[in-house]
Amino acid sequence: MRACIQRVRRASVTLPTTGETAGEIGMGLLVLLGVKVGDDEASAAFLASKITQLRVFEDHDGKMNRSLLDTGGRMLVVSQFTLYADCRRGRRPSFTDAARPEDALRLYRRFVAEVEKFGVTVATGVFQQEMHVELVNDGPVTVIVESE
Repeated sequence: MRACIQRVRRASVTLPTTGETAGEIGMGLLVLLGVKVGDDEASAAFLASKITQLRVFEDHDGKMNRSLLDTGGRMLVVSQFTLYADCRRGRRPSFTDAARPEDALRLYRRFVAEVEKFGVTVATGVFQQEMHVELVNDGPVTVIVESE
């Protein structure tokens, strides 16, 4: 699994077809989550633990020394199969490394459940739907984390 994590002041996901807000958070982490072929429940559990405890929030000295758990922040998780785009050849990305939708959905849900076990409030986008993601990146801080 691969996650692009952004420390945010706020973030939201809306569905352009209806204008409905699917999920929104205040201070916390926006997690764009990609699932690849071969990922499993252990990958989801590892990544959830890593991200919730990743020290990307500043302490009183201005050092990134606090985690999402330390700050009481929230998490917005958005499925993002394009994180596994292979752009090495040609001009059109290949997505052969991305998991099949049914496998990706299962592990996406598992990741959310694992994060919730830490007591973090989680909002989500809508799997396999076109979404508009808005955020105010704090820092900016953007980090890539992988389960391997």
